[in-house]
Amino acid sequence: MSTSEGDLLHVVTADDISDGRRKLGTTVIWGSFAILVIVAALQWADANGRADFGFTSWRPTLYAFCLWSVGLCWGQVLRFGEYGKRTLFVLPAALFVGAMVVFPLIFGVGIALSDWNLSSPDGRQFNGTDNIVEMWNDPFYWNALKNMVWYVLAILPEYAIAFGLAVLLNAQIRARKFFRVAFLLPLMLSPVAVSWMIGKSMLEVRFGPIARFFRSLGVEDVAFFSSPEMARFMIMAMDAWTFIPFMMIMILAGLQAIPKELNEAARVDGAGPWRGFWEVTFPLMLPVSITAILIRIIFKLKLADIVINVTSGGPGGATDTVTSFIFREYRDRSNVGYGTLLAMVYLVIIVIFMTILMKVSERWTRPRT
Repeated sequence: MSTSEGDLLHVVTADDISDGRRKLGTTVIWGSFAILVIVAALQWADANGRADFGFTSWRPTLYAFCLWSVGLCWGQVLRFGEYGKRTLFVLPAALFVGAMVVFPLIFGVGIALSDWNLSSPDGRQFNGTDNIVEMWNDPFYWNALKNMVWYVLAILPEYAIAFGLAVLLNAQIRARKFFRVAFLLPLMLSPVAVSWMIGKSMLEVRFGPIARFFRSLGVEDVAFFSSPEMARFMIMAMDAWTFIPFMMIMILAGLQAIPKELNEAARVDGAGPWRGFWEVTFPLMLPVSITAILIRIIFKLKLADIVINVTSGGPGGATDTVTSFIFREYRDRSNVGYGTLLAMVYLVIIVIFMTILMKVSERWTRPRT
């Protein structure tokens, strides 16, 4: 068999599909879709008190969606034959994303535009843009956003410390393997465990060992979370202690990937350790460094557990993050509608911010040779 004849085995020709089969495929697709629309409309009417169909959950709509998904896949095969079978490699994944991402997002937008307080006997009531106006005039939410700026900027000194530790662990020092494991221990702990172990125990004002040590030195005011600046710094320190090893291990992997010949060539050309670092090591590490910083920013934007367990956002909202503030809207105030709106707005801010940041950092993330 020649090469040209072998290639023909991978060519899919159009099937000879009859008009009746095409019509059947179209009927299956639109018929199942009509069932989905009707069931969803009945479900919406039942949920909003317009009618009483005895629906206790959204399972009928889920079943109708599954029926439409099967009908859509089957209809594609009926209408397009072999070409329709190709879509089956992508269509189920697209439908799954629609069910797990798109539908919850639309449902969340509906909740965000509603007045839904779990302590209210009235249930969920549509209020349009009232939640948006409330958010615009909410100083605590804007204060949480301002705090996030400080928390994100704290990543720069974290990166410097992580880079220094990575360089140290990459050098030929004694007990290097031991120190690598020891420096990774904070990353193995849960942030909740760190908050209780350090924030609630070691830094406790009355009986904490650190506070008692400072009092033995004659320092009377040892309240670590009394002033806004000190409280914010302590939250940053605990979060940094937990996640600096994450950046350190990524940077260490990048350092070990740099060929030793490059540093040796720099020394032969007369470059000292400091000059060799800035002109050889650091430029080659930029892609890894930017990647580590971007991933760390994503983790930082989700910071909540340490704040919730140690300070609950205090004093006066000085340590609040957006996530911890939204958590208290749900837990303490039972304000589901307003809390969902804050979460939606924060999601949009994160998407825009990370998109811009990745676009700006694109020039430094390209591998350098």
